[in-house]
Amino acid sequence: MILGCSLSIIGCSNNNLIIYSEEKVYVPEQVDYSDQTMWHIYNNDSLNTGADIFYIPSTWEYDWYPEEGVVCHFADPSRADHRADMSIEIEGIADYMAEGNNFYSPFYRHISLNSWATLNEDTIKRRFDDVAFEDIKNAFDLYYKHHNEGRPFILAGFSQGGKAVVELLKTFDKSKREAMVAAYVMGYKVTPDDVVVSPWLIAAKDSLDTGVIICYNSVSDVRYVKPIVASPNVMAINPVNWKTDSTPAVLNDTIGVTLDAEFNVLVVNGYDGSSLPNILDILNVGDYHGAEPWLYSECLKRNIKQRIQSFRKIK
Repeated sequence: MILGCSLSIIGCSNNNLIIYSEEKVYVPEQVDYSDQTMWHIYNNDSLNTGADIFYIPSTWEYDWYPEEGVVCHFADPSRADHRADMSIEIEGIADYMAEGNNFYSPFYRHISLNSWATLNEDTIKRRFDDVAFEDIKNAFDLYYKHHNEGRPFILAGFSQGGKAVVELLKTFDKSKREAMVAAYVMGYKVTPDDVVVSPWLIAAKDSLDTGVIICYNSVSDVRYVKPIVASPNVMAINPVNWKTDSTPAVLNDTIGVTLDAEFNVLVVNGYDGSSLPNILDILNVGDYHGAEPWLYSECLKRNIKQRIQSFRKIK
């Protein structure tokens, strides 16, 4: 039996099949985060000098069809292949973020690449809020209740994961905001509406301030700014020199990175992005979206340590 609903899937599922915004779709089962297979967890802070890292991965799956005539716009963490896809990114991030820290990264029902390719903010928001973000909230709540134990923590996410970081920050009460070292929003935006709704979303100004957002997007030229991930954006910082002005920086001796203050994006010169896959002609075309967590990884690794040290001195 297929049950109908208009914009919300709440209370409308039957054997995972629903009529969702006039389309028959499959929605995977909600994730049980008490199941350890739904996580990557690394406990590397044996000296209690680091912090917890809560990392949210990006988008890996395209639309898929569990049966004829039924589409799924979401990853399914119960599938080993979907977990394996997300694990590629999570393990790569853990290589530099988990050093000296406790690292937690959940699998979740992220919305598909095809969802982003609609370029429709309402469609993206609806699918993300109804499914993907429910998983992220549940995962963070379990982490915070059962693992955090009063430790300082960092939020980090790339692309859709960066969106999840911004939305998660909006839900934080004062105690969580005070315990957060920083939030790294890689390859996504913080909009004017975001900061109006949540004025505690504060941009990083240097390499040591805490309780702030480190936000950046990278392009070869400002004409390649992609609104779906990078505009309108009200904050950005250069992760190479930790400046918020147009002071140029040099990465790995050959790559120039300059913040364009008008568009709040990084303009990158001397980087060969030809290996980045074209994603449905919307990303990695004139922009370096797929490189965001990796191009600056050494800078981010150092900065995470710096901010944790700064936070612990203040506290």
